[in-house]
Amino acid sequence: MHENRFLAAEAQTGLSRCEGIPAAYTGSMLRTMSGVQPTGNLHIGNYLGALVNWVELQRQYESFFSIVDLHALTQRPPAEQLRRAVREVAIGVLASGVDPEQATVFVQSEVPQHTELTWILSCVTQLGDLNRMTQFKDKSATQPDNINAGLFTYPVLQTADIVLYRAERVPVGEDQEQHLELARETVRRFNTVYAEVFPEPQVVRSTAPRVLGLDGESKMSKSRNNEIGLFETADETMQKLRGAKTDPARLRRSDAGNPDVCNIFSYHGFFTPAAERDEIAAGCRGATLGCVDCKSKLAANLEAVKGPIRERANELRSRPGELDEILAAGAVKARAAAEATMVLVRDAIGVRGPKL
Repeated sequence: MHENRFLAAEAQTGLSRCEGIPAAYTGSMLRTMSGVQPTGNLHIGNYLGALVNWVELQRQYESFFSIVDLHALTQRPPAEQLRRAVREVAIGVLASGVDPEQATVFVQSEVPQHTELTWILSCVTQLGDLNRMTQFKDKSATQPDNINAGLFTYPVLQTADIVLYRAERVPVGEDQEQHLELARETVRRFNTVYAEVFPEPQVVRSTAPRVLGLDGESKMSKSRNNEIGLFETADETMQKLRGAKTDPARLRRSDAGNPDVCNIFSYHGFFTPAAERDEIAAGCRGATLGCVDCKSKLAANLEAVKGPIRERANELRSRPGELDEILAAGAVKARAAAEATMVLVRDAIGVRGPKL
């Protein structure tokens, strides 16, 4: 009964649930939704933690992938900088293999239902629940002169991002699991207070839930200057790797090391073929391979992945109109799916909403 109500609401928007999805998948796909912030150049942490998963998820689910520019406002970026960052992140998403023929790729601010639903969900989200969010403390520490209300209510907008598309599966890293549990609690409360509109989103584990930066201590981040950029050249990557932290026990090349505690070796786990990785580990333990050699091998294997992505990104930059068309088409699909949800939400809470 409830699903029939949703399908009827979608019909009002003129877009079926599976429009744009390959025929082999129609009628049976669950939905997934995820977003990436345009707060700096994409790095291999973004690639491993999100984009690799998105490429795989688009084959399994009806996928909505967003550049969440409204979230970036908590950092107050200059307007032109934000506009450039949105385009660069969108280019990175597509260059990494997300296919707009399989997934809906769009910019969050082009779908006004995100902010409408955020206010509604704010009214069923408990202050105590938000107080328990550890990321507010972490984010506040990185910008002590700009501890704004958006940082505090950020998880509510994130919940709206997810449930607006009635996503049943959500890929998350370990730093976002607390936010997803809040989303699940908010869904339960809304469905109890009003009506069953939203499914409870379930976690899809990331293949790289937490990628440490070059300092080996904190999560890879542009703001911490510990990242390897996705679009960097091989020389730029090697320059950064030279100063990266390795096994602290290896003070000299002749010192035997332990690759299990070496952050650089952890990157080999994602970018280096297994046989070569075993040779590097043996060389580290036997002190026959130095840290500089280990880093050089990593740089080459990183370039094997990043080089083609960089080439595809440059092609997209050379055709700005094509990027505009992809994002515009994605926004149309996202607005239609979002409005179908909002028809049910407004009916459940008793507000009128716009007349389309």
